[in-house]
Amino acid sequence: MTESDFEFLRGFLKQRSGLAMTAEKRYLVESRLGPVCRRFNLGDLHDLVAVLKLGRDAAAERAVVEAMTTNETFFFRDRVPFDLFRDVLLPQALQRNAGRRRLRIWCAAASTGQEPYSLAMLLQEAAPRLAGWQVEIVATDLSTEVIERARAGIYSHFEVQRGLPVQWLIKHFTQVGESWQISQSLRAMVDYRQLNLLNAFDGLGQFDVVYCRNVLIYFDAPTKADILNRIAACLAPEGALVLGAAETVIGLTDRLQPNPEHRGVYGHAAAGQRAAAAPLAAPLAAPAAMQARPPVPPVLAPASALAPLRAAAGR
Repeated sequence: MTESDFEFLRGFLKQRSGLAMTAEKRYLVESRLGPVCRRFNLGDLHDLVAVLKLGRDAAAERAVVEAMTTNETFFFRDRVPFDLFRDVLLPQALQRNAGRRRLRIWCAAASTGQEPYSLAMLLQEAAPRLAGWQVEIVATDLSTEVIERARAGIYSHFEVQRGLPVQWLIKHFTQVGESWQISQSLRAMVDYRQLNLLNAFDGLGQFDVVYCRNVLIYFDAPTKADILNRIAACLAPEGALVLGAAETVIGLTDRLQPNPEHRGVYGHAAAGQRAAAAPLAAPLAAPAAMQARPPVPPVLAPASALAPLRAAAGR
């Protein structure tokens, strides 16, 4: 790949997805776009760049962007953000919204669905407190391919081993061949939509909780600031934004500020003092499957060994 081809691809990816590709990521461009060349019967990256410059092949353009998008995710990733949702964010939202009995959550970088489905499982465990409530999880991602995978809710045995308690695998999933499919009731709780975070958030509405984890790290500072300001516009007055461990709003926007009690949680700057003075809502009891979980996700037995557990559970 020539220097000029690399510079074109950097500009193309920045414009289409916001990805900031440094010179050190040249190897990544070559390794991920090689298969795209083969898929479209192109000799090399120079030929691919020529196709992109013509601007006449939407499928090739989409394939390049999706190939460069990182989709690393797993159920209950990093654990703490989900404990916070169960113990703090959800009880507080239920207290605030008791009058209108409506709860809206947005997973802004949903990938293949493990994050929104993790939240859906927690919500289903809290079902007695949500009787009569309208609950909506909106999950968006740039990639149409991963959105389709998320809608199907089908995961490999390796994927369900990562972070998912075995009791919840048995409770919420059905084995389909060598894979596992999440229940229809949980799939129905999530509204998947294709969305580029660089584009306007028109039509999304307002949210009580927004999860935008491990995606801002791929953008430059001006892009991060723009996205954060537009997320702030979608966040309810006392809503909560949850970012990844390596992400922050500090130095990027004055519309949001860190929650002084919970790392990785942010709220409107104007609501900060009110939230700090407000009494804490009663936390939800942790389901048995989530209590005393070790920091390292448990390794599940092979799929064939789960049959006795499924039989005992009445499945």
